[in-house]
Amino acid sequence: MLSRTADHLYWMARYTERAENTARMLDVAVQTAMLPQSALDTEQAWRAILGISELQGAFDAAYGTLDAKNVLAFMVSDPANPSSIVACLTAARENARAVRGVLTTEVWETQNATWIELRDRLGANLDADPGEFFDWVKLRCHLARGVTLGTMLDDEALVFIRLGTFLERADNTARLLDVKYHGAGAAATHDVLTQREFYYWAALLRSVAGFEIYRKVYRDSITPARVAELLMLRADMPRSLLACMEQVVANLKAVRNDVSAGTERLAGKMHAELQFARIGDVLAAGIDETLGTFMENIYALGNGISRDFLVPLGA
Repeated sequence: MLSRTADHLYWMARYTERAENTARMLDVAVQTAMLPQSALDTEQAWRAILGISELQGAFDAAYGTLDAKNVLAFMVSDPANPSSIVACLTAARENARAVRGVLTTEVWETQNATWIELRDRLGANLDADPGEFFDWVKLRCHLARGVTLGTMLDDEALVFIRLGTFLERADNTARLLDVKYHGAGAAATHDVLTQREFYYWAALLRSVAGFEIYRKVYRDSITPARVAELLMLRADMPRSLLACMEQVVANLKAVRNDVSAGTERLAGKMHAELQFARIGDVLAAGIDETLGTFMENIYALGNGISRDFLVPLGA
């Protein structure tokens, strides 16, 4: 496959996944903001949203006040923010358009219809009911993935789509968990949670569609250690770090070439460290340190995939 074609497919998938992740994160933030809390707690919660995506500096440069309205505008519709939902869905559609001949008609029409309908979904409706808009974004991203898996030939094109999806998902889960552990403070070190702390950790689970899965797996009260175990080390949790890395390793193997051994080795190392880890060891080593190393490796892995398979930067 041509590297430029692989590049478009990979980034189409990454932007689609990023749009859904952002919608999930903002939806939970809006719901959490309705709980009784101080003005300082509210501001810190919205600041955490920007911290997850490393966009605090860009936001401060463009907006004077940190509040819900400005953060939503920045993260949903600001064209100057490349990680906003509008920017991500637009970029996904443009990458799909560039490789229209490789995609099935159903995949292209799904991406294009999402982009067309997006314009009608913004505006007054977003202010009145942001939850409805976020549900729509999540549904369209689910539809895009489902149509892709249901209609695309299982060849290299699908492999690069999967690589983009699972690399982006792993990065997002790690960022969410890292920021939540930072923000939780003392609540992250004990298992008896106050009512407010319970809602805090339940919100994290909902942001990765993990609340019902947690109840099914543990059948017990929510604790920070179990949340970390579920989102890091459970291979049967679709958005866990281990589940994502299993997919990355398998798909890298399917497209390996003469120069990709180092990238495969890094992915395999990251997968093995998660596969054989135990949550007690992770907690002893420090969640912050473990997640920090993982995010550094995810960044290096993305660079390796770009170098070995995709269009060189600036080409």
